[in-house]
Amino acid sequence: MGLEDPETLVTRLSVMKARSVAESQPNSLLIGSDQVAVHGSQILGKPKDRDEAISQLSSASGSTVRLYTGVALFNSRTRALQVKVVPFAVEFRKLSKEAIERYLEIERPYDCCGSLKADGLGITLLENVTGDDPSALIGLPLITLTRMLETEGMLRRPV
Repeated sequence: MGLEDPETLVTRLSVMKARSVAESQPNSLLIGSDQVAVHGSQILGKPKDRDEAISQLSSASGSTVRLYTGVALFNSRTRALQVKVVPFAVEFRKLSKEAIERYLEIERPYDCCGSLKADGLGITLLENVTGDDPSALIGLPLITLTRMLETEGMLRRPV
């Protein structure tokens, strides 16, 4: 892997995003989130083009890719910061070159880490998913964020 492990990387990026507008939003709760995919020991970023997407998906075919989604909630008034990394594992089906090309033609997931757009047709590429917060799969762990908002007093726990 690169200089940072996946959890450190998404933590840093999530916090940076949440704090990036703090000066212009002085009395706000600011949310930042980022995600990386890891296959073996390689971090998969957003593919730069179709060829890289084909390479990422071909490599992932029949194997497990781990997603790490970081979420940060920054209170710009109190300067309180909450950060959590939510791991998720996706097991890819065996993918034919034709299936990959058809998926890329229809979905165009070039803005998604690992070329997986799970909130669209990308879900059809998967055999199994494992994780505590299913919304982490699409890049913003809403169960986790809800707990953070409760800590800030913005939501009440259900009875």
